[in-house]
Amino acid sequence: MSGDDPMGLEIACDHNDIKSVFKPVSQLPAILALVVLLTATAAVAQTLLPPGGAILTPPPPPAPPPPSMAIPVVPRLDAMPTQPNVPARRSFGDRITDCLADGAAAGLDSGNRAAYSRACANR
Repeated sequence: MSGDDPMGLEIACDHNDIKSVFKPVSQLPAILALVVLLTATAAVAQTLLPPGGAILTPPPPPAPPPPSMAIPVVPRLDAMPTQPNVPARRSFGDRITDCLADGAAAGLDSGNRAAYSRACANR
């Protein structure tokens, strides 16, 4: 056994000397503590983010547009109300005439044509 080993881990050459076999085992807790410390340090370094953030982090979405500040139109009390422009409906006689012509073109007899024209004109 030589004392040249700086770590104190001696390789047992003599199989009859039991103390030399257990000498490396006595330093096992210190070696395990060192391995756990290095592993924990690497794990903590992976979870910490630099001030600028990670490289693969997408940019934040753009801000929503500001709310509209349009002032609603207030109706005047002295103004006449406006009527929406609704197209004028054709007269009942004009609608009956068109419906009778449609029924005749479809080949309806007079009884069916009268019933069809009434239903058609009232739509």
